[in-house]
Amino acid sequence: MKLEDKTGQKVPQVTFKVRNGHLWEEKTSDDYFKGKKVVLFALPGAFTPTCSSTHLPRYNELYQSFKKNGVDDIVCLSVNDSFVMNSWKENQGAENITMLPDGNGEFSKGLGFLVDKAAIGFGERSWRYSMLVNDGVIEKMFIEEETPGDPFTVSNAETMLSFLNSKEEIPPSVTVYSREGCEFCYGAKELLKEKGVAFEEHTLNKDYTIKTLVAISGETKVPQVFMNGKRIGGFENLKNHFNL
Repeated sequence: MKLEDKTGQKVPQVTFKVRNGHLWEEKTSDDYFKGKKVVLFALPGAFTPTCSSTHLPRYNELYQSFKKNGVDDIVCLSVNDSFVMNSWKENQGAENITMLPDGNGEFSKGLGFLVDKAAIGFGERSWRYSMLVNDGVIEKMFIEEETPGDPFTVSNAETMLSFLNSKEEIPPSVTVYSREGCEFCYGAKELLKEKGVAFEEHTLNKDYTIKTLVAISGETKVPQVFMNGKRIGGFENLKNHFNL
């Protein structure tokens, strides 16, 4: 099928079944989009590799940058039920993201982005895309190319943020591999905080093993700091990175 850019059109009017605590609620499209400037990104499925490693986490990381540029809410849509979406949000620590469970695929179908993923056992799911919605009207869409597999090149958070403000300095994606009681790990984390750099921390023997650390960094020493996929190294390396 040919996916059509719906820029200039209104979002589909749909009623969603949302689980809030122990209660079911009905939410409409207006609840998510009316009177708001919203960035929505849609993906094939919760807990899937690209969605969990990059798509969702990066939008969550850059939430404050989006807010600074006039966005009221960031919404993640998938053709999954509300239980799955709520569990995924908790698992990912995605506190800045509003989960939109398009369980029956009605929103995706109304937009023309419900696709057949039966070949991998998914049934019908949403195609991967992002869009800027202003008061229910689509201002911009970034649609992944219709190629085999799961393309992910234009619906990412950085592309949308650059569209909103081409001069916005996009914060780096930073991960710190540490261990409890390590003074150099503490120093590295404090330096990142001092520089206003948000980071994700993984703790030895809790989140990873020495074998994992050696596999990704070639080192057994901590901390190991990675920035935008590039290994910076330990505390002294991080100070050199900031010209200290």
